[in-house]
Amino acid sequence: MKRFTLLAAALMAAALSLAPAHAQLKAGTDYTEIKGAQPVEAKGKIEVVEFFWYRCPHCYSLEPILEPWTKKLPADVQFRRVPAVLSDNWAIDAAIFYTFEALGVLEKVHKPFFDAIHKDRLNITNETAMTEWLTKNGIDRKKFDETYKSFGVQAKVKRAAQLSVGYQLEGVPLLAVQGKYTINADQGGSQAGMLTTTDQLISMVRKSPVKK
Repeated sequence: MKRFTLLAAALMAAALSLAPAHAQLKAGTDYTEIKGAQPVEAKGKIEVVEFFWYRCPHCYSLEPILEPWTKKLPADVQFRRVPAVLSDNWAIDAAIFYTFEALGVLEKVHKPFFDAIHKDRLNITNETAMTEWLTKNGIDRKKFDETYKSFGVQAKVKRAAQLSVGYQLEGVPLLAVQGKYTINADQGGSQAGMLTTTDQLISMVRKSPVKK
């Protein structure tokens, strides 16, 4: 009897070792395959893009798990944020994001700005409130305004709007992998599930040639 028990255990272990680590993903259910792949910036690497909106509460709640996840991505994966532009109102947030980037303070103020909006109820369209917040965070309001209106920043906002259309955005947060696949929290079952599915999509892309 003991011999059969050991044999059964061995067979079960072998079966488990051959089983896939994750269930097979289904296009249209677990993720969306984009009609007409979008160009990627990360040449030679697998690109993961997060589309977000500063005033989106779901984007804000994703941040605590997204940030540590990005830091553990493999060396062959490159992550970048793109502020979604689905209206003129959203373009304001996009311009602020790219202004922070142009001023070299994005890494420093990205999270505090999110916090200010969702914890402190900062109204970013209120000039007085924004001036106070910028000053508090060491950003000169005049320099901020000049950069905000600059050709470079506005060009990036227009590009973000084009990408929002190209990726067929209907809402945020949304993650895109290699310009081919997108995944939202509903498809992932949760925000954590969205990241798990993204990991699987990265593995799927890795099995195919990456453009150099």
